[in-house]
Amino acid sequence: MKKIVPGFWCLLLVAVSSAQSTYDAKEAFNPQFYPYPGNEFRSASGEPGPKYWQNRADYKISCTLDTALHTVTGDMALTYTNNSPDNMKFLWLQLDQNIYKEDSRGSATTTQTGGRWANSEFTNGDVIKSVSVEYNGKKYTPKYIISDTRMQVWLQDILKSTGGKLTLSVQFQFQVPEYGTDRMGRLNTKNGWVYEIAQWFPRMCVYDDIQGWNVLPYVGAGEFYLEYGDIEYMVTAPSNLIVVGSGELQNPQDCFTADQNKKYNDAKNSDKTIVIRSDKDINDKKTQPAKTSSTWKFKILNTRDVAWAASKAFVLDAARINLPGGKKSMAISAYPVESAKDRKGNDWRRSTEMVKGAIEHYSAKWFEFPYPAATNVAGIVGGMEYPGIVFCSFSSTGSSLWGVTDHEFGHTWFPMIVGSNERKYAWMDEGFNTFINDFSTDAFNKGEFASQSFFDDPTSPFMVRYTFGEKMDGLYTIPDAIQQENLPIAAYDKPSMMLHALRDLVLGPDRFDAAFREYISRWAFKHPTPWDFFHTMENAGGEDLSWFWRGWVLNTWKIDQSVKGVKYIKNIPGNGADITLENMEKMAMPVTVLIKEANGKEHTINLPVEIWQRGAEWTFSVPTTSEIKEVVLDPGKKLPDWNRDNNKWKKAF
Repeated sequence: MKKIVPGFWCLLLVAVSSAQSTYDAKEAFNPQFYPYPGNEFRSASGEPGPKYWQNRADYKISCTLDTALHTVTGDMALTYTNNSPDNMKFLWLQLDQNIYKEDSRGSATTTQTGGRWANSEFTNGDVIKSVSVEYNGKKYTPKYIISDTRMQVWLQDILKSTGGKLTLSVQFQFQVPEYGTDRMGRLNTKNGWVYEIAQWFPRMCVYDDIQGWNVLPYVGAGEFYLEYGDIEYMVTAPSNLIVVGSGELQNPQDCFTADQNKKYNDAKNSDKTIVIRSDKDINDKKTQPAKTSSTWKFKILNTRDVAWAASKAFVLDAARINLPGGKKSMAISAYPVESAKDRKGNDWRRSTEMVKGAIEHYSAKWFEFPYPAATNVAGIVGGMEYPGIVFCSFSSTGSSLWGVTDHEFGHTWFPMIVGSNERKYAWMDEGFNTFINDFSTDAFNKGEFASQSFFDDPTSPFMVRYTFGEKMDGLYTIPDAIQQENLPIAAYDKPSMMLHALRDLVLGPDRFDAAFREYISRWAFKHPTPWDFFHTMENAGGEDLSWFWRGWVLNTWKIDQSVKGVKYIKNIPGNGADITLENMEKMAMPVTVLIKEANGKEHTINLPVEIWQRGAEWTFSVPTTSEIKEVVLDPGKKLPDWNRDNNKWKKAF
């Protein structure tokens, strides 16, 4: 999801005093770190074990969009496969539309605090019209209980373990909210409503080997944790609407005019953007199918979710995406004319170019894009991601359009491919994504949108005070419990800063990149925990990093390295010098020291984190041949050091 940068009012600069060290080496390097050993499901090396399992959810859905009532009516058939070693007496599903009810937990808690998840109006949520189960040739109506955004379905017959399979059918209806917690909704444009439809059908909760059923309610900030499977869905809408969605459109010939269908197929083979439906076509009946309604059929494989959008206001364009393995995909953009107003054309008319650039970069650097299309939709949602489709603000232009497009499609890798639990660990999707966004932004069009924003220097005193201040929530906090003004740091910026520090200062780019790719590959379309990530980075990277995770993830420790003193051997500068460093705060990190001599000679010394294993002070020798003019810690300013005033020692005159 898009990161909202907080205002200056919530950033507090405080005076720093660090006269006495609070560092505890025994705590930082405590050998007891992992809460459980590896097992046959999840190995100690960070890989899925030989008996790793996860359940599967395959969906077939048909729905109708009523543009007069702003409702979606659907019929879903879910085939659920229980691959777990446990028999099941009941199932849990998510009914996310219930967050928009006036009596929902979200309305009573998260949305009452205002901000991006607030609702100005309410709906009736998910109206469940019928539920049926078919198992072993027997079909029946089960007992079910709806509790806020969850539905529990009790089974008449136990669903057997290790391969038991049933079909759960649900008929449902909901009204599309105008503003749906910045994740879905509808935008009124001069040419009609733009509908962005997400979290729209009852979806299976995850049953895993860590917790069993994962049933945290949907209350706003916490996002999603979903099972994988194949999804086929059909959307019936008035024929003058364009519908785009997750996956591949199966019947373009039934939905487009002959000319549009030709352009659609041409775009599949074009590296340059091809306009399929122009602004001039929007109100031209000759460019609309000669029927009252069209049914758009989509299919996507091995996915955790689908979303779609529809509007008669859409301009539609597309181009080819070239993937490193030789396969092709499509970059598609759908936007109203209001999104194409920049005089220089630096607006949504460049969206497809941006989508193509982002997807090709991530595919080459980390893991190949797995879907047949990547669609960017301009609407009321500021920024939200779903498999193969994202929703971005219709008013974004230039660098802001690149930033939100790149970020939302970066989520393809975290958590669409690597299916971590967003309800609990926002840092594992938002933070990892923010980290990879830095590389894609540098790469796109030779760094055209490489930002110079004040907020992009995480080591500036201003940002360090905010990021590591006493009021900041830690990474190991569920997103619904993080203060809203802290979420951009705790979920996005700090975990990204952490990964940069691990890459640049601990493992080095080669070892880090290889280990990070290994993590993605191991857990593609699976459900890793934080500990699986820790294990993988340690085993593939070749380092015990418990001290690192303890400081950055499990605690809210600060970094404050200082120069305590300089002494010459036998008081003669030419004999060499002993320099003493002190770690003032609780976090340990490697140290880079720059020593400048009076004769112009300089020494750069890199000290490993192990210097802090025995205590807060470390003394090392330097073969100086003249007086030392200056000692500087972290001269490249790569660490978010809490107090840079004590990073320097200068000769007194």
